[in-house]
Amino acid sequence: MKIGVPREIKSREYRVGMIPETVRELTSRGHDVVVETGCGAATGFPDADYEAAGAELVDTPEAVFEQAELIVKVKEPQESEARLLREGQTLFTFLHLAPDPDQARWLVDSGATCLAYETVTDDDGGLPLLAPMSEVAGRVAMQAGAHHLEKTQGGLGVLLGGVTGVEPARVVVIGGGTVGANAAQIAVGMGADVTIFDRSLPRLNELNGFFRGRARCLYSTSGKLDEAVVSADMVVGAVLIPGAATPKLVSRDQVRRMIAGSVLVDVAIDQGGCFETSRPTTHDEPTFRVDDVIHYCVANMPSAAARTATIALNNATLPFILALAQKGVDKALADDPNFRAGLNVHRGRITHPAVAEDLGYDYVAPEEFFDK
Repeated sequence: MKIGVPREIKSREYRVGMIPETVRELTSRGHDVVVETGCGAATGFPDADYEAAGAELVDTPEAVFEQAELIVKVKEPQESEARLLREGQTLFTFLHLAPDPDQARWLVDSGATCLAYETVTDDDGGLPLLAPMSEVAGRVAMQAGAHHLEKTQGGLGVLLGGVTGVEPARVVVIGGGTVGANAAQIAVGMGADVTIFDRSLPRLNELNGFFRGRARCLYSTSGKLDEAVVSADMVVGAVLIPGAATPKLVSRDQVRRMIAGSVLVDVAIDQGGCFETSRPTTHDEPTFRVDDVIHYCVANMPSAAARTATIALNNATLPFILALAQKGVDKALADDPNFRAGLNVHRGRITHPAVAEDLGYDYVAPEEFFDK
């Protein structure tokens, strides 16, 4: 199979779909890999390393898309990239289609097979390709939130861990999954007063065991959440419903009642965000204010730690890329129902139920195309 790796063009997206070591795993098995020049430079992987791994370098994204049967990316295709996709081609990347009707339309119109990292599952119901980015995003979210709490950044001027005789910052984390647990871990490590909200009692029990009293792990009710949010110095939104738009858990009225100079960090912004006042931002202009509350809603937070994130993502995606290359797309998806769950668009049809419901498309089950 011929696999293509274009350079990411989304604003300040420094990650790359395949590192040289991943390329070597493919070329050593007889597959061809075509890589756009400069695609790994920002993460410390120069073109020479790709050539040494057996890749062919090309100068334009058009050349990558024209030659490759399988396109491996990191972020959702921008319009210019989506226009290069064609029927019979496979795209493997993060998509986050539910809050993005334009992208969904482009991919449907392309006729391509589009697999989303964020909806591939495992036998335990986890999301193995999203998990490493959720780890990075949770940790980056807390670092970014602490930075924007500083007075020099327009924040309240609160040190996350406090000092002798001064109480630490009050941090609320909404959602106890991978993002929330990692955000809370960093906040606890920095000495903050941390409260985690979730609605899964088994997950709260796990978190209690992990944090051992260093963070409050509470069942989320509207009353408890309201009380915590309006008195918090920082709130991290870390809620995910796989494939679906994120519910709005903090209202505009609650934001209005928050402390002036406090910070909201919406890690769920890729799926529409969990604060009513959220809108996507970029690393160029990461924040905005609503009612004097700072909102940090960068849609590609892990790119701030691009090298760590790229290596972690490649560790997770490599077995799936190999399956596509070795077996072909049809057999790889027919053999593995967990991988098949990643199918979002195929031959002009929406094949993920949550995406279809949120965007008003007719749903076609992947099994109608890929089933033993």
